[in-house]
Amino acid sequence: MDVASFKRLEDGSFAGRIPPCTGVIAFAESEEECRIELQSVFEEWVWLGLRHGHPIPVVGGINLSQEPVLATADSL
Repeated sequence: MDVASFKRLEDGSFAGRIPPCTGVIAFAESEEECRIELQSVFEEWVWLGLRHGHPIPVVGGINLSQEPVLATADSL
């Protein structure tokens, strides 16, 4: 959520978005409610993207598109 941006709208409510993630946007009456909603939208966006094999941008230094490295049984 470090890269999230929030804006107060004309009616006093808030809009939030995560710029590297197209379509991740939320609206709420307070900035805190908007932050909570944005986090939920982001989590669902990541889950859906991973499920469908879409590339996920690196956000906050976390690369979810990176292939996992499997350890051998000898290294455990």
